[in-house]
Order: sequence, then C-alpha cells, then structure tokens
Amino acid sequence: MRILAVLAVVFLSLSARAETIKIAFIDPLSGPAAAVTQNGLDHFRFMAARLSDSRWQFEVTGFDNKLNPQETIVQAQKAVDAGIRILAQGNGSGAAGALADFVVKHNERNPDAAVLYLNYAAIDPALTNEKCSPWHFRFDAHAGMKMKALATVLARQKAVKKVYLINQDYSFGRAVRDSARAMLAAARPDIEIVGDELHPLAKITDFSPYVAKIRASGADSVITGNWGSDLALLLKAAGESGLQAGWYTYYASGIGSPTAVKQSGLAHRVFAVIEGHPNLPQQGDIEERWRAQHGGSFNVPRIGLAMEMLKAAAVKAGSAEPAAIGRALAGLQQKTPYGGLATMRAADHQLLQDLYVASFGPLQGDMRLDEEGTGWGWKSAGMVKAADTALPTTCVMPAFR
Repeated sequence: MRILAVLAVVFLSLSARAETIKIAFIDPLSGPAAAVTQNGLDHFRFMAARLSDSRWQFEVTGFDNKLNPQETIVQAQKAVDAGIRILAQGNGSGAAGALADFVVKHNERNPDAAVLYLNYAAIDPALTNEKCSPWHFRFDAHAGMKMKALATVLARQKAVKKVYLINQDYSFGRAVRDSARAMLAAARPDIEIVGDELHPLAKITDFSPYVAKIRASGADSVITGNWGSDLALLLKAAGESGLQAGWYTYYASGIGSPTAVKQSGLAHRVFAVIEGHPNLPQQGDIEERWRAQHGGSFNVPRIGLAMEMLKAAAVKAGSAEPAAIGRALAGLQQKTPYGGLATMRAADHQLLQDLYVASFGPLQGDMRLDEEGTGWGWKSAGMVKAADTALPTTCVMPAFR
C-alpha cells in the first residue's frame, strides 16, 4: 500500500508538471515599422508573464522578418527549428499570406511537429475566406469588418459629403479601398468619393504632395488604412498644411500615431476603429499594470485577448500540442476587458467581438487616461456589436490532421 501511495504521488506530480508553450513573434523589429512591432512584442511578453503559472508557462521570442514575405518564411523556419510550435504575426498582410502558406505546407510534411499561427493584426479578408486554414486563427477584425464599423459611424455624420481614400499599395490597402467603396455606397449613396490613392508601403517620407491632392479634391473626410510611420507622417503633413478634414482610420491608436494627431492639432477630427480603449469602463488591472511598467497604454488589447484564449484552449485541451489547442480554440468564447463576449468563429477562425469607433482629443468629462503623455485621449463615438460585424465567409475549412 505504501508503494502504491508513493507511486500515486509521483504520478500526480508528473501529470501536474508545468508545460512551456513557446511562441515565436515574427514581425519587423527593424526599419520604419520597428516601433509598432516592438510594442506588439512587449504586449505578448507582458501577457506571457501575466498568464504563466505552475501548470502553464509561456515564453515569447522575437524574430525580425524585416516586413518581407520571403524573410518571414526564413524566420518561421528558424523558429520551428528551435522547437517553437506557436507562431504569432500581424504587421503586413503580404507576410501573413506567406506565413499562412508556410504553416500549411510545413504541417502537411511534418504532421508530428505541426505549428499553429496566431494572427493578431494582418487583416486581409482573404486569410479567413479563400485562403483559410485550420492552422490559422485571426484575433483582429478583418478589413471589411472594420470598414463596416467605420461606415456605420461615418454614415451618421450628415456633414460628410466628399471622401478621399488613401491607402498603402499592397493587399491590405487594396482591401480597405474596396471595402470603403462598397460599404459607403450601401450606407450613404449620397457620399462622393473624390479621390482614391495608393502609395508604396513604408517608403514615403514626405506626404505633403498627397495632402495637397486631398485639399484640391475638396474632400471633407479621409479614409485610410495606413499604419505605423505611413500614418504618423500623413497626419503630420495634414496638420502642417492646416487641412481640417475628418480622418477615419484603422490604426490611429497605434504607437506613435496619437502623438502625431496631437501635433497636427486635429482635436476629435481623427477617428480610429478599435476593439477597446483606456477610457472605456475597464475590468481587471491590465491597463494599470501595463502603464506602471511601460508608461504608455495597453493599446493592442486584442493581443491580451489572444493570449488569454490561447491559455484557455490549452487548459480545455489539457495539452500544449498545436492540433489539440487548435481544436479547442475553434468556437471558443472569452469575455473581453470591456464587458463584451468574443467568439472565435469555427467556420473560418475569425474572431468576432464588439468594435468601437473613437475620436482623439483633449481629456474632458469622464476621459481619465491620455496617450503618450499628450494630454489627449480617446472618446467613444459609436460601437458596433460583435454580431453586426460578422460578415459572411467563403471559407471551406479543412479538418485538422
């Protein structure tokens, strides 16, 4: 009996032993996008430390893909060779498409060493439509879903009559443009699109010629999916020119952009579609602890949600194996920090959650928290419920193997 008791204790000890889930963060950690993506890496590491416990340990390693699809594959292979089975990426839908393809091919060749792809920001709709895969999970709303939220709020602004589109010339930028044209036509057919510009990604250092075109067009509003330095420099040029248009953006909440908005003087004329912001009622202490450690705001809350859902899936599966986690993730629901319920739609592995449209300006009323020491913060202009962002999908999801 004594031997059996000892064996039982040993068995329970072994079964409860901590498993380490290693995550490769593959994004541009050098060049003009580095500040944005370093912030993303910091978010992943913050959540890894927060969620690690005696049973589950999370470890995040950064890999620099230089915003290049080919380099993304090189870095993904390095991560896999190092024994990492969870790949996270977000900045650049071209890189995302290459990574999604790499993951499918790798898993077909190596079924006993499969990897999972957590997409936290690459929002080309194709990734959860014709290019969908059981190994890919997107935790950000795709371009069409975000545009639906923007168009819903913009349509209520009766003063908006003429809109200019300016976007980066790659798959995501073109998706923003196409979604804007379709959804504005549906929501407000009286709005005239007076310009439609595509420019090279992360190559422009002076946007004043583009702003001059916007001014000449007579546009009262601009829609842009620009991110990183392309958005900050565009808003800087707008401010310097005195252009007082409304700006409807995907990424004005991204690191560096709030400072550019403040410098432009465009108080509450720059809007962003986001899954939440610090001046919404908060649950938990993530924002407080992040600010204490990093000084800025926890401005990519979808990373927090992705990590929480990753752990919840591992717990549900009772396993760190990617296929087991993937099966548990499909259809999983998780409460957001803002009181809503997020659902990982099983049909295409697209996360559905409430989306907010917020404007940026001086703190007032119940706005408590600013961004980047500017004294300006986010104020909600509208919210679209998760169910109302759920656009149909053409995905035919293969089964896990």
